Amino acid sequence: MKTKFIPLLMIFTAASGLLFFSSCKKDNSSAVKTTNVDTAVLAVNFSSNSPFAFFSFKNKTVVNNSDSATGKWDFGLRLTTFLVNSNASGPGNAGVILQNGIFDNITSAPASGYAYDTAAGHLAITDGTWYSYNMNTHSFLPNPGKVFIFRTADNHYAKMEILEAVYEPFTGPVPKIINYKLRFVYQPNGTLNF
Repeated sequence: MKTKFIPLLMIFTAASGLLFFSSCKKDNSSAVKTTNVDTAVLAVNFSSNSPFAFFSFKNKTVVNNSDSATGKWDFGLRLTTFLVNSNASGPGNAGVILQNGIFDNITSAPASGYAYDTAAGHLAITDGTWYSYNMNTHSFLPNPGKVFIFRTADNHYAKMEILEAVYEPFTGPVPKIINYKLRFVYQPNGTLNF
């Protein structure tokens, strides 16, 4: 009888130990913050003499022009000209890298290499590098495979691509507003991972 009891006791003890150690294992799945892909439509002035439209990745919204001298926005857009909120264009710490690639395949932001607006004539994003212009239809077509990687004004990271640029209905020789449809991911926890 003792010979049957000891093996059963050993099996029970071993199983209890495995159960104890597996329950003590730390669950890291809740520590990983997943990021969501968001879209927005940014109404941008067609005229190069009109105000910029400012955008905040954190708030996923347009920022009022009255806040253009604050850190509340990450980038501004007018016609096809971009500003980033840093140095010559604002008090923030925003920078940008225009990267070739597929939006979904870019899973992290670079740690360095960001461009800044160093002067009014030397902007981080060179006009004409991210779109094609059709002189016959006067339309802008975002170039495929161009992904904007931003360090935001408050040192977080976002990736963005422009899906389309469509004029609002207009009368007269030129449009007044271009609606840019954006797809973006904002990383709220400050890491480089999207």
